[in-house]
Amino acid sequence: MRTSTKVWIATATILTLVQCAASAFLPRGLALTTISDFASSLLVLALLIAFASNAITARGRLRVFWIMQTVGWAVSLVNQLWWMVYDVLLRKPVPMLFAGDVLLFVPGLLMLAGFLLRPHIEHSRSSARLGALDFLLLMVWWVFFYAYLVTCWQYVSPVEGLYNRNYDRLYMIAILVVVSVLIHLIRHSTGSWRRFYLLYTGAILFNYLWFALENHAIEQYTYFIGSWYDCPYTASFAIFIAVALYGRDQQLCPESDGPQRNRSWITALAILAVLSLPVMVLGAVLEHNVSLQIMHFRVLVTALAIFAMAALVFIKQYLLHEELKEANHVLQESSTTDPLTGIRNRRFFTATIQHDVAQSVRAHLEGNDRSKRDLIFYLIDLDNFKKVNDAHGHDVGDRVLIEAARRIASVIRSSDLLVRWGGEEFLVVSRSTDRRQAGILAKRILEAFRAKPFTIDAADQFHQTVSIGWSAFPWVEDDVDAIRYEGVLKFADRGLYRAKKAGKNQAVGMVASGKGAVSVPTESFPSAPPRITASTADRGEILEIID
Repeated sequence: MRTSTKVWIATATILTLVQCAASAFLPRGLALTTISDFASSLLVLALLIAFASNAITARGRLRVFWIMQTVGWAVSLVNQLWWMVYDVLLRKPVPMLFAGDVLLFVPGLLMLAGFLLRPHIEHSRSSARLGALDFLLLMVWWVFFYAYLVTCWQYVSPVEGLYNRNYDRLYMIAILVVVSVLIHLIRHSTGSWRRFYLLYTGAILFNYLWFALENHAIEQYTYFIGSWYDCPYTASFAIFIAVALYGRDQQLCPESDGPQRNRSWITALAILAVLSLPVMVLGAVLEHNVSLQIMHFRVLVTALAIFAMAALVFIKQYLLHEELKEANHVLQESSTTDPLTGIRNRRFFTATIQHDVAQSVRAHLEGNDRSKRDLIFYLIDLDNFKKVNDAHGHDVGDRVLIEAARRIASVIRSSDLLVRWGGEEFLVVSRSTDRRQAGILAKRILEAFRAKPFTIDAADQFHQTVSIGWSAFPWVEDDVDAIRYEGVLKFADRGLYRAKKAGKNQAVGMVASGKGAVSVPTESFPSAPPRITASTADRGEILEIID
């Protein structure tokens, strides 16, 4: 057992024994009142420090949970010190309609709020935001109920009997709700967290039992400070110190689908809270045995609660809308992105190519700058890639594809589109460019693969080359409707075929000529004029360059 744990246990035990000894041996009077008040205050202070020390070392929502418990015990300490002012300094009884009674109710709300956060779970960002709004709705609801049922009989139209009855009932309901939430947490937790929740439940029930007995004695005017009621009630604080000591080493559990489903009951409760407010307004208006001042106060409080809860609902709906937009964006991205290389896939190309084609056509029809109006398709295929898979395995093949995509992306412009076309084949769509400069980008891609070998491990490297076929859209600059972009892509594919047939590791471009199409080896284009011979093809006459 840690030294600090022994100190806390000794402190709690000594203060509890001091309270019991004072109640047993001291007569009713100032000495008994002073010792009892100081013993209780020091125990609550010890509680506050114990919970605060847990908050310092925790993280995430677990830290928020410990902070809420700490603040709750701080409020209890303020209430205890307020009682001491009456008991020790003023030496007169605490008023029955005591303004500090609300301070006894607040710690229960903070305790409930902490448990509604499900502190044992490490929540996702989205779950944390939405869950926080649900619990804020419930907190506003509880504050509203206190003002609606209790405050009106304390300040608006003071009636001691109705005040005591409503306060006691609402306090009991709050405890029952806290215990219900704890039972739910016990059912959906395991190990040390389940034992922690069980211990906390026992401490709450023990504390409430003696609080209820003591409060009943106060209302019957049979209670005095230091009476035997204070012994078990003080001992309940010592049990809470044991709870804090047990929970100091708790670790967060990762969020799973189960906790996400379990949050639905909190959301449902928050919705019921919102829907209950119009009913409360109706009840305030139709209740005949209350004064007009009470009715007006309750309507005003309900209106304020409706405004506050409506604002929270609006914020939640906004966050849900943003979350849905983000989810749709992620879904869209995943459906248009190649999962292996992280570049775009054919689906994205199909979705965007019509816009690129239309932009190129418009630029040609409007006679825009020739250097910025063409659309060039580059089909790139890894040479002898099957041998890579056969020799090194598909895992190495995947790494080669990823590196190939990276190298291609490193030499193209940010405005260009890189697509995983299929297997070991890639497509680059160069936008707003000049077909007269098409060979330059093809050479850069070839050099990106020739310059540096692919590394499998420190002792195993190999050179991976590519073959490229390219063509430009519009196929005929003076007739943008002559061939659709699909036909231009087929010419690029034919250029790729010619590059493969010519020995690989090279680029061949297909361009229009007066008699059909010309295949242009990139290494000699456009600086040296080619020598041309004719051959037959499906679509008119194709002229093949022969160097």
